Amino acid sequence: MRADLVFLLGGVSLLLAVVLPSVLRRAALSAPLVLIGVGALIGLLPVSGAEPFDPLEHRVVIEHVSEVTVLIALMGVGLALDRPLSFRRREGWGRWAATWKLLGIAMPLSIAGVALLGWWGLGVAPAAALLLGAALAPTDPVLASDVQVEGPSVDDDAEEIDEEDEVRFALTSEAGLNDGLAFPFVYAAVFLATQGPVSEWGLRWLGWELVGKTVLGVAVGVAVGWFLGRVAFRSRARSLRVAETGEPLMALAAVLLAYGASEVVGGYGFLAVFSCAMTIRSAERSHDYHALMHQVVERLERLLTLIVLLFVGIGLTHGLLANLDWRGLVIAVALVFVIRPLAGFVALSVGGQRLARGPGLSLDRRERLVTAFFGVRGVGSIYYLAYALGLAGFSEERWLWSTVAFTIVLSVVVHGVAVTPVMRRLERQRAAAGPA
Repeated sequence: MRADLVFLLGGVSLLLAVVLPSVLRRAALSAPLVLIGVGALIGLLPVSGAEPFDPLEHRVVIEHVSEVTVLIALMGVGLALDRPLSFRRREGWGRWAATWKLLGIAMPLSIAGVALLGWWGLGVAPAAALLLGAALAPTDPVLASDVQVEGPSVDDDAEEIDEEDEVRFALTSEAGLNDGLAFPFVYAAVFLATQGPVSEWGLRWLGWELVGKTVLGVAVGVAVGWFLGRVAFRSRARSLRVAETGEPLMALAAVLLAYGASEVVGGYGFLAVFSCAMTIRSAERSHDYHALMHQVVERLERLLTLIVLLFVGIGLTHGLLANLDWRGLVIAVALVFVIRPLAGFVALSVGGQRLARGPGLSLDRRERLVTAFFGVRGVGSIYYLAYALGLAGFSEERWLWSTVAFTIVLSVVVHGVAVTPVMRRLERQRAAAGPA
């Protein structure tokens, strides 16, 4: 593609990224859906190149671009959450009960559902089926902004923002945590492909990949967040109290520090970034500085998302779905319409309707259905697939790419069209019912 056309198309696309959120606020369309469509149209232009897009050839670039996009999104999600999480108080854990159910029950059920459907039902190789389940199980913090909390509040009562909408809080907190928690299952697929039966690596996987790296990631993130929070808000040296000067780039420094430190010691960097953001958010919770950091992160996330979605759209018209067959169609449709909604509803129904004591901390049947349905798939799935394929060889690698790409597009279309009317109707029903 000619350089001048790259600049022209880049300018048009950036303009769309700027105006679409406002234009589509009340429309039954999402910005990701429009951007994928724009990318597909770009791919149809005769000047965009006739060579088919091969994800295996560009795997390293895809891995790193999607990795950075998810990291920035995780920092944004962590800064957006207002609800405190106290490790020492049982009540604090209870107020996150919906999140724990989605992570501890819905996510493993989704992985198992996709893996069993692929392997036992459709004849996919066991390692490839498990990798597909692990890559598609986590909900996406990048494309799910329409069903998440809006961001840090500058009001004195900082808990009022997300306490009023348990659906949005559950989906936001789930997206922040399950991207890191998918890693153990990705490694399980890699081990199954490279080391044979589970008996050869199961105990090591359980002790280190599942528990050890998770604990390390969270611990490093909390430590980095605590240190940066102390420096930004309470340092004795005024020159180090960046919260007073309003320098928002500390959020990007936090992403790199938390992720880098966690990866160096062997922990899960995704969990570290989210934990770091949550810890920084807990320091001077109502300070305006959090909103400044969130705004910078949000803009960078939007730009990176634009790049990823445009290339997904271009890939759709350049052979990215060339290896999609009926098995991939069945898995994608089953995940979006059956596996995730059913797993989410079952998880949220465990233990009764009320999740914790206090106003706004319960989900009725209608809200459980909405929360279970809006499990958006996106950039995280792209990263996990690219990452795993860099560690081991899997059968039908191009089929895996086509299946994941189709599932993401299906999710973007279905959830993108449904989100505005569904959430609007839910809010009207809440208003009509009045305070609980």
